[in-house]
This record gives sequence, structure tokens and C-alpha cells, in this order.
Amino acid sequence: MEVVNNVTEFIFLGLSQDPGMQLMFFPLFLFFYMVIMVGNLLILLMVFSDPQLQTPMYFFLSNLSFVDLAYSSATAPKMIADFVSEKKIISYWGCVTQMFTFHFFGCAEIFVLTVMAFDRYAAICQPLRYTTIMSANACTMLASLSWLGALAHSFVQTLLTFQLPFCNAQVIDHYFCDVHPVLKLACADTTLVNMLVIANSGLISLGCFLILLASYTVILFSLQKRSAESRRKALSTCGSHFTVVTFFFVPCIFIYLRPSTTFPLDKAVSVFYTTITPMLNPLIYTLRNEDVKNAMRRLWCRQVSLKEKQKG
Repeated sequence: MEVVNNVTEFIFLGLSQDPGMQLMFFPLFLFFYMVIMVGNLLILLMVFSDPQLQTPMYFFLSNLSFVDLAYSSATAPKMIADFVSEKKIISYWGCVTQMFTFHFFGCAEIFVLTVMAFDRYAAICQPLRYTTIMSANACTMLASLSWLGALAHSFVQTLLTFQLPFCNAQVIDHYFCDVHPVLKLACADTTLVNMLVIANSGLISLGCFLILLASYTVILFSLQKRSAESRRKALSTCGSHFTVVTFFFVPCIFIYLRPSTTFPLDKAVSVFYTTITPMLNPLIYTLRNEDVKNAMRRLWCRQVSLKEKQKG
């Protein structure tokens, strides 16, 4: 049957409908977005310019930083602009594009975080075989599978949602085009699609989170046999990683591992994995990581030395 679609645009209700709150949110979220851009670009610059960071761990960290740049850019610029706009409008195809890019980079983040946990497991639990397990070819393959898996997930998610007919309802009770708020506008039975969305998004989030928990449990048990210095270094690295994982996965599981129902809390919870986590990633990985802090010092010294030579 041909899909009936009378909708050419959607209207967001936004993060808040209070004009005063919107004016307060504008500089706050603009600052958050600037921190995301600067922090993640700095990590990319350091990883690609410093030979001492050419390791599997920092290869995947650079993937994570790129994901965070793109992932936050799928929602943040539109949300920030809407804080100072009278009408929060997005075209039908703009909504399709936003949902596709959001889920593509969001799922890529899930897979990259999972691969990073495997990398830490291999480094700590299999130190003698680490260079063999995490060879350059293996790292490239794992990164490629993460991106291809995210592409497949996003394509299925977007197709499932927008193959439904949209008749007259246009108001999306959210600040971006996500699956559950958009499905509420469809003028058709969405029961099957809801179940497929849970399988496609909710189970991916839950499954990867359980894999992460299992890998960290194994790592913690293996550390009992190590020296105090080895334990301290491993716990510092894994602690920062697990902090990121918790901030990202718990809200995702709350949102996607349930039927298509929306709660007033959803928009606030979504802020955690769309804005807060991409902002915290560079802060956590730089402030708690000696290698990255040393790389920042070397980068700064190179810049100072270059300026002195130019003056001379």
C-alpha cells in the first residue's frame, strides 16, 4: 500500500516552553557545545600529531572524539538556535536526516566504547599477547565493523519510522527527531514498529552494556594479582572509561528499552547522552590520563618553540 503523508514539516516543543528558561538555556548550551568542539578537536589533534599516542587505545579514543563531534552536531546546533526562535520548525526530510545521523553516530559511540573496553581487557589481562591481539589490522577491522554496524542500525531505525504514514499531527514533544516522539504522530498502528525499535535500539544498548560490565569485572579480578602501581594505573584508565560508559548507556537504556511511551523526564534524560557525555569525554580522558596530559605539554612546547623561531 502507498504511504499517505500529508506532513511537510514538524514543530518541536523544545527542551522548555518557558521563554525565560529558553533564554537561560541558550548561553548554557552554547557553552557546552563549544566545550565539545574544542575538547574533542584537541584530542584529535594530539592523537594525530604525537607519535607516542599512536597506540590502539588512542586510535579508538580518536574515533570516539570524532563520533562525539558529529553526534552532538546532529542535535545541538538546532536546539541552540531554537532557544531564540519563535517557531521551532524542521522540514520532513530534515527530520529524517536528523534521525539518521543521530542514530548513526549514537550507535557508533556504543560500539566504539565496547571495543575500547575490549582493548583495555586485552591490555590488562593478556599483556604478553596484546600486540598480537590488537594489531593494526585488528584495530582497523574493529573500527570498520563499528561504523558499518552503526550504519545498518541507523538505516533500519529510520526506515522503520518513516515508512509509516503521517497525516496531520506535526508537533513533536521533544527538541530533536527521535524515534518515540515521532512514532506518536503516525496515523497507523505502531505496535510492531515499537517492538522492532526495542530490538534494534534497546537491546543493542543493553547487550553492549552487559558486555562492558563483564569485561570490567574480569579486569578487576585480574588486578588482584598485580602490583600496587599496576593496579593504580589500570584503575585510573578503566575508571575514566567506566564513568563515560555509565553516563551514556544508562540514559540510553532508560529511553529505548521500553515501549513507545514518553515521559516528561525523557527530554532531561536525553540531554545526558546528546550533550553531557560528549562534553565530559575529553575532560575525563585528559584530566585523568597522564599520557594525554604529557602530549598536551609536548604540543604546547612545540607551538611555543615554533613561535620563538619565527620571531628569531
